[in-house]
Amino acid sequence: MTDSVSPMSHMGRDLQRALGNMVIPILAIFTSLIVVAGVIALSGANPLEGFLGLWDGAFGNTNAIINTVVKTTPYIFAGLALTIAFRGGMFNIGVEGQFFVGSIMAAWLGYAIQLPPGIHLIVALLGGALGGGLWGAIPGWLKARTGANEVITTIMTNHIALRIINWLISPGGPMRNQDGPLPQTPPVFESAYLPSIIADTRLHWGAVLALVMAVIVFVLLWRTILGFEIRMVGISPTAARYAGVNVERTMVTTMALSGALAGLGGAVQVLALTHFFSTGFNVGYGFDSIAVAMLGGLHPFGVVLAGILFGAMDAGSSIMQMRTGVPIDVVTIIQGLVLMFVAADLIIRQIYRIRTKPAAGTTPVSATVQTAGESG
Repeated sequence: MTDSVSPMSHMGRDLQRALGNMVIPILAIFTSLIVVAGVIALSGANPLEGFLGLWDGAFGNTNAIINTVVKTTPYIFAGLALTIAFRGGMFNIGVEGQFFVGSIMAAWLGYAIQLPPGIHLIVALLGGALGGGLWGAIPGWLKARTGANEVITTIMTNHIALRIINWLISPGGPMRNQDGPLPQTPPVFESAYLPSIIADTRLHWGAVLALVMAVIVFVLLWRTILGFEIRMVGISPTAARYAGVNVERTMVTTMALSGALAGLGGAVQVLALTHFFSTGFNVGYGFDSIAVAMLGGLHPFGVVLAGILFGAMDAGSSIMQMRTGVPIDVVTIIQGLVLMFVAADLIIRQIYRIRTKPAAGTTPVSATVQTAGESG
């Protein structure tokens, strides 16, 4: 007689394993806060007052919570994009450019065509995902066909995307809003708006979509053949090829999926918040996503938690500055320290006397990034 294990039991074990892998990131956050507390104290401010200000600015009231959720949403999309790429052994530094391409594609589809409400929104969201996916597939194809280093090619595609977009919305550019003085696209039609969850607030359905995508990415990576092939290529392309996996096709697919998630995140930002595209709106999410993905242990559920942390720090930084006079740049210091301690996790293990050898089924984050594919 064989025991059957329900899918919920599998998911429960995976969630438990993911939470177990969060021990080092949590200690990294704690250690970073201690270091930053010392920096704040040396500046003459009260560290406790600063951290309380950070908390109140992020979770102190309903408006603060809504602001945190709004700021968290793009981090989740970008972190999920990096998670898929890293799991497939692809170091995608091009999320920033893919985010931009998805944003401007959604804006163009939002103002250039008129469709019924609902349909128009879906078309614009899918267009943003498609734009980011195609832009991500380019370095994936170059890697698969020529062996070109994806770090270099994705950095270059970031610059190319930014320059093309700057031209599109420059004076006289084909996508420039000629009715205003600023470099931006015309506003999208209301039929393409991503609506708010609560009327007259900035809390939009993109936050729910981000959580849905986290579940989809989890199912994709650990419950489908494609996900198994992506992780296998991430662990060892040679072994994957020997097992019959089309490594080149999987590389392109991995980068396309990664870019699509980034592009979808950019589309959400445009269709839910600004309702037009400008180059200065979404700067930084692509690069911060590296820290979010690493802090989340390259697991979709961990990425959600890491995204909340980064969103909360962004939302609360202004209140912290108002109460203590500490520059907002302190938040960047915290983020940098967290990333450093997570990447060099041996430091944390030595500080807190944690055994160097990881438990069964886990891998230190630094090793995970190098192989981009432990089993989770």
